Amino acid sequence: MRVLLVEDEADIADALLRFLRGLGHAVDHAADLDMARAAIGVADYGAIVLDLALPDGSGLDLLREQRRRGSRVPVLIATARDRISDRIAGLDAGADDYVVKPYDLAEVEARLRAHARRASGDPAPETRIGGLTVDRAGARLFRDGDEIRLTSREWALFDALLSARGRVLSKPVLEERLYAFDDAIEGNAVEVYVCRLRAKLGADAIQTRRGLGYLIP
Repeated sequence: MRVLLVEDEADIADALLRFLRGLGHAVDHAADLDMARAAIGVADYGAIVLDLALPDGSGLDLLREQRRRGSRVPVLIATARDRISDRIAGLDAGADDYVVKPYDLAEVEARLRAHARRASGDPAPETRIGGLTVDRAGARLFRDGDEIRLTSREWALFDALLSARGRVLSKPVLEERLYAFDDAIEGNAVEVYVCRLRAKLGADAIQTRRGLGYLIP
């Protein structure tokens, strides 16, 4: 999942960036509102983690702007402001969730995945594809009770296709879901991961639409 982290505290940002990227998420970091607006203008995000107290204003301003423009991207407010009135203001402005610093990194990631599932129209934590059981909450795959182990990047690609099940995703769209701005992208990276997934899941698990992209039927 492509995530935008809007956070000006370097230590907190670094910890969350390392954690989320270690799980296969593509994460861009913005330290202020101007950087966040610029990132949103050129990338398609699956979720946003938003601090409220930023050097050039309140994160609520960015949140309200996005909701006025019709954006439905899940937004998780992550802030030191713990008053009930702050929580209410954030949720009323259009936030999907609200956590208070210091927060647990694993909980933040789990909340992001849950909101991303709901945004894709499939909130169930478990689903089946043919003979596969997909535990989306735990990012795990099983066939007949035996786990099929995927790397974090393989899972990220599989989950992107699963979230759009039945729809074709082009190579550029998949690259955008998998890589942040500062990641080096090899020209055939998507093809390599599709090939690896087919080897593990079966040749028909991911279909190719020549000249268009890939899909999970």
